[in-house]
Amino acid sequence: MALLELQDIHTYYGNIHALKGISLAVNEGEIVTLIGSNGAGKSTTLRTISGLLTPRQGRITFNGRRIDTLQAHEIVKLGICQSPEGRRIFPRLTVLENLEMGAYTRPSRDSDYAADLDRVFGLFPRLKERVQQKGGTLSGGEQQMLAIGRALMGHPKVLLLDEPSMGLAPILVDQIFQIVQDINRQGTTILLVEQNALLALGIAHTGYVLQTGEIVLRDTAAKLQQDPTVQKAYLGMD
Repeated sequence: MALLELQDIHTYYGNIHALKGISLAVNEGEIVTLIGSNGAGKSTTLRTISGLLTPRQGRITFNGRRIDTLQAHEIVKLGICQSPEGRRIFPRLTVLENLEMGAYTRPSRDSDYAADLDRVFGLFPRLKERVQQKGGTLSGGEQQMLAIGRALMGHPKVLLLDEPSMGLAPILVDQIFQIVQDINRQGTTILLVEQNALLALGIAHTGYVLQTGEIVLRDTAAKLQQDPTVQKAYLGMD
């Protein structure tokens, strides 16, 4: 049984049918990536899993429990945390206060809190150097680190990453993707939405291709990299 599974999910924005019956599975320990063009439904998929959007049809199960009827904060408590597109940190709060916000559903200073904070600072030493600095004064790369670190403070079993490379210089993109792999190696399952399909497929175990709200391809990431359709449409190859 998959750790996280979507079955025939239909999600709407008003009358706009954004997700048209998608099904996908994320197994424990995997990095699974969703690739597709802008407007394909990638971020909508993550928002539906997180409880920010409620599907009109279908079911989502996590660890054997149905979650598509739960509120967002209840889903976070179960162990699904998201680093959103555009980072959305709290610019007037310090780095530490932003990280503390990521742990808001947890009992105050539970036994794992200090360990999780140490884990974040181990993954992102720059954040430790700037622990009392306002989030809004950080560079774009540092803000992305903070957004991921904040999600990790929820002690997730599944980490949802939405466009972590957006707006970053290539050298920072490589650094972020290396850290994503480190997070996975430490035991966190990851569902990754990423515009840079080549990088995403390079670190993922499994990939899904979304097109106008429907999944049109699913395979191992290695096989998708060799698929002529994927190469032409998403990898910039003829």
